[in-house]
Amino acid sequence: MQTNMTSTASLMKPALPRGVATAASLLVLLALLAQPIAARADTQPKPTPALKTLLVQAGAAGQRLSFDGQVEALRQTVLAAQVAGAVVQLDVKAGDRVKAGQVLMRIDARAAEQATAVSEAQAQSARAALQLASQELERQQRLFKQNYISQAALDQAEAQFKAGQAQANAQLAQVAVARTQSGLSIVRSPYDGVIADLPVTLGDMAMPGRPLATVYDPAALRVTAHLPQSVASSLSMAEGTRDVRIEIPALGEAGAAITALRVQLLPTADAVSQTMQLRLDLPAKPAGVVPGMFARVSLPAAPAAGASGVSAANILVPRTALVRRAELDGLYVIAASGKPLLRQIRLGAVRGDQVEVLSGLSAGERIALEPQVAAQVR
Repeated sequence: MQTNMTSTASLMKPALPRGVATAASLLVLLALLAQPIAARADTQPKPTPALKTLLVQAGAAGQRLSFDGQVEALRQTVLAAQVAGAVVQLDVKAGDRVKAGQVLMRIDARAAEQATAVSEAQAQSARAALQLASQELERQQRLFKQNYISQAALDQAEAQFKAGQAQANAQLAQVAVARTQSGLSIVRSPYDGVIADLPVTLGDMAMPGRPLATVYDPAALRVTAHLPQSVASSLSMAEGTRDVRIEIPALGEAGAAITALRVQLLPTADAVSQTMQLRLDLPAKPAGVVPGMFARVSLPAAPAAGASGVSAANILVPRTALVRRAELDGLYVIAASGKPLLRQIRLGAVRGDQVEVLSGLSAGERIALEPQVAAQVR
């Protein structure tokens, strides 16, 4: 009975045609074969884009040398305390513009004022004693003319008068000293300028020699640079300074090319760094220039120039090839293996769409023109 039921169920199951079954099996087989091929296609590396490079060459004529400099004030004064006392009045803050003679701060002057009062009282006493001695001398002179007193008595009266006169003069001088000491408690600006630094606050104790404020004249600024002796010796003050250029990067385009009003090369050399100081007076105060700013001095290179750390080859690279990360500048340099390697460089003056390289790159090396593409090359 069981055998009959199984046979009946088998007869009731519909059978697929032979062609349909063969087609379905073929589709499954093709799907299984396509999976490894697709996986292998995804794992294959993408082609590296073409890398554009440039062979670095040294400039020809018109070489220029660049040196780092710093903006300084021709007149900058550190005002220090001359008397001891607490700062009881502070009328300015750093960055304020002040006039000549303007009161900047006051130091507690009560002790000096009391000393002045004592000196004036002593001077009044000395003047009174001098007046009494003068009257006594006149009386003794009349008595001497009438032969009522001796010559010794007259000489004694004259001596007392001269002693009183000297005492009065000494007391008057002491009064002047006390008044001067009292005046030192008032700190005034020596000229029209700007408060650059104010290291004290209200209530601080001022001691003789302690700096209280720094004032500079913003109308007279200069740039100071240190030149190697080999470069300074070839610089002619008559002709070489006519083409001296100053660049202040913080000003942008306004500080790209500033002509020096006056150039001075100090006649002494630093024994440690073996450099000489070059001073260049700015013709006028550009907006935003303050002492301490970074500046760059560009000089025409002499044929024999070639000091250490100076780019005598005048290497220029496109600005688009630079890599800027924070405060570091770099270029992708093609190594001997053909791979681009990022190298830190030191930049100089900007000339249009190119920039001067002071150090970190040599003529004959090849650099990548597209940093984004070079970063993808492994």
